[in-house]
Amino acid sequence: MHELILVRHGQSELNAKGALVGRSDLGLTELGLEQARAVGSRLATEAATWPAGTRLLTSPLGRARATAEVIARELESAGASIGEVEVDDRLIELDYGMYDGLLPSEVDAEAWAAWRADATFRPPEGESLAELQQRCTGLFEELQAAALEGEGRVVVAVSHVSPIKAAVAWALGTGPEISWSLHLPVAAVTRLALGRRGPAVVSFGERPLLGGSSA
Repeated sequence: MHELILVRHGQSELNAKGALVGRSDLGLTELGLEQARAVGSRLATEAATWPAGTRLLTSPLGRARATAEVIARELESAGASIGEVEVDDRLIELDYGMYDGLLPSEVDAEAWAAWRADATFRPPEGESLAELQQRCTGLFEELQAAALEGEGRVVVAVSHVSPIKAAVAWALGTGPEISWSLHLPVAAVTRLALGRRGPAVVSFGERPLLGGSSA
């Protein structure tokens, strides 16, 4: 049995404002760094029970990479052997296009309603939830296939709100429209079990030891 531990990055400045944050490549706030350390510390308490061969994946965006680097240090301090942090482009956040950096209230009301009603709706110059689901599913299916072929392993993946919700949709066998009904705070932990019976959601949105804005 494999465990896939999905971590949403710590708070960035746009998260703190409640804005839509897609491909804007921002770093973490001081609170975001504290949240990353809290998640890393929490995972480090579990690391002694993990089988060999733990992997740590991250989105290429700065806020996710910074979170992953903090988690890596915490895990290594606990004696976990994780090797190099692996960047996987499929973990990148949804491309909000021209909506990136806007507050939800600043998005045209009709467009907002269409977005929530249709998973194929694409923000101007952006990406639809259906497109995001497709690119993320490839990664999840690779990890599921690896779970069938080898011994148990823990994979920690640091990503963003939309890809993590896509992981839950994949595990539950639902469409990406479920993401609008899921609330995921920054620096929250979501766990999936991968194995012969298929993926299963073990937990969603575990809060870190330090809180913060849910944006």
